[in-house]
Amino acid sequence: MTPEFLITTFIVVASPGTGVLYTLAAGLTRGARASVVAAFGCTLGIVPHMAAAILGLAALLHTSALAFEIFKYVGVAYLLWMAWSTLKERGALAVDERAVTGDRGFLRVTIEAILINILNPKLSIFFLAFLPQFVSTGQERPLAGMLSLSAVFMLMTFAVFVVYGLLAAAIRDHVISRPRVLTWMRRTFAAAFVALGAKLALADR
Repeated sequence: MTPEFLITTFIVVASPGTGVLYTLAAGLTRGARASVVAAFGCTLGIVPHMAAAILGLAALLHTSALAFEIFKYVGVAYLLWMAWSTLKERGALAVDERAVTGDRGFLRVTIEAILINILNPKLSIFFLAFLPQFVSTGQERPLAGMLSLSAVFMLMTFAVFVVYGLLAAAIRDHVISRPRVLTWMRRTFAAAFVALGAKLALADR
């Protein structure tokens, strides 16, 4: 485990993206516990991509234009649906006091968070290119090395996302008590989902 890997991982994880956006939204409207659930869901959502990279399945997305395009546009559609739901007060920025403590609400947050990361084919290709750089060519068990790097990446993802979510939850009362602020924030988050969807739509392999 090198300092370069830890620094690079932190920069990648802390950079604003769909997972960060969703965790912030969960913290702002559903509270601290929901933000932790969202962070956990986003972390779970990267597991299939890491597994694909380790097993070499991500190479299929890299070499097959059709597979990549199908995967990509499913992800774009999901992000646009998230934007629409947010505007209609049914998605990430739906203020629901019952969702703060209800298991059903937490389950929805978890599923939405997982899907946000699973439906991004760029993650598989990213891990395919990223992880091997930090595994020594002379290492006796490269698979074990990649698994340990993946575990550290996931732990850092969860920790950073929890911090984002808890910071958002800390100002939750100030946001939801001001309808105009909440309305503009909802529009901002919806626009951000659309922008991320557009960025994914324009992405190449």
